[in-house]
Amino acid sequence: MKIRRNIYIMYAISLLYGMVFYAPIASLYRQARGLSLGQIALIESISFLISLAMELPWGVLADRIGYKRTMFASCALIFLSKLIFWRAYSFGAFLAERFVLSAGIAGMSGVDESILYLSCEEDDSQRVFGIEGALGTAGMLGASLLYSAFIREDYALAAVLTVLTHGAAMLLPLGLQEVRPPERERQAPVREFLTLLRGTLRDRRFLLLLLALALYGETVRMMTTWLNQNQYQLCGMGLGAIGLAYTAVTAASMAGAFSKTVTDRVGRRRFPLLVVGLAAAACLALAFTRSAALSFVCILALTVGSELLFPLTSQVYNDHVTTRDRATQMSIFAVIDEAVSAGAELAYGQAADVSLRTAFLLGAAVCALCAAVIAACCRQYFVKS
Repeated sequence: MKIRRNIYIMYAISLLYGMVFYAPIASLYRQARGLSLGQIALIESISFLISLAMELPWGVLADRIGYKRTMFASCALIFLSKLIFWRAYSFGAFLAERFVLSAGIAGMSGVDESILYLSCEEDDSQRVFGIEGALGTAGMLGASLLYSAFIREDYALAAVLTVLTHGAAMLLPLGLQEVRPPERERQAPVREFLTLLRGTLRDRRFLLLLLALALYGETVRMMTTWLNQNQYQLCGMGLGAIGLAYTAVTAASMAGAFSKTVTDRVGRRRFPLLVVGLAAAACLALAFTRSAALSFVCILALTVGSELLFPLTSQVYNDHVTTRDRATQMSIFAVIDEAVSAGAELAYGQAADVSLRTAFLLGAAVCALCAAVIAACCRQYFVKS
């Protein structure tokens, strides 16, 4: 089934959600309003735990009320979180913002991918996921260019502009066409849910792959979202240069739209190993360099690799779903991902409070371990028969 309207609406939502105007200084913004790196990491860790608690109820509810209504409710919560963020000046306020944001992200988790997966041809899903990710990156690029040109030290303006784009995104799900299987009108029985959960936990090789990809993803996110700005400052870069570096990295990460092309050329078995192996090398280099240029190249490599790999892993996850309760199954995958991420976020935060070098060395070790796990699982899950 191919529903172009759904695909285009989801593309537009991704574009608008990419327009986070304070993203180039996300860590510095919070520090300017009184938070330490350790507190930022603690809030992020709590955020993952909140998402963890909400994922499964949201997944079951989505299969009950439909994906369209779930998307709208989730987008409304995300919009509310940006309003709170705009007015936040304390640890408690930022924690409240993450609570609401986590609820919205948990509701959208798996549902957005399910809508896209069910609205396009199966063989086209990696390309569609890649374009969606690239449009999110395009939104980030536009926002970062505006930040570098006009916003800079005006942190409050960056927050207000982000509220406006997320308010527009909140309205778009109203135009979606429902793709939930029509025969599933009642809530999935608890027994069926527990069966899905047990099946996932017993599938040890796939579970191991989930854990490795979660650790890799959180490592990249920590390095490229939170620690990069402090690394740039340590290398002597000013706010203007940091904004330009963020813009350049964002532009390059639009390469995610070419995920399928790159994967086909490199090989589905070799490609994930290459990406995660390069991530380990980049983290190791960041631990010892004080060169702004090399730091930029390492952050660039981490970001581009992650963007290229994400559409492939999304396809692998969706291909692994065999139940009609797709949102519930995807939420189970997300719960595992977020449980790992919560622990990793806290560990990286504590390591960063010791020193940036400690955090980067931890990232290198984690990525090396993830590469070994992916090597053991590649043939079964990444190589199609």
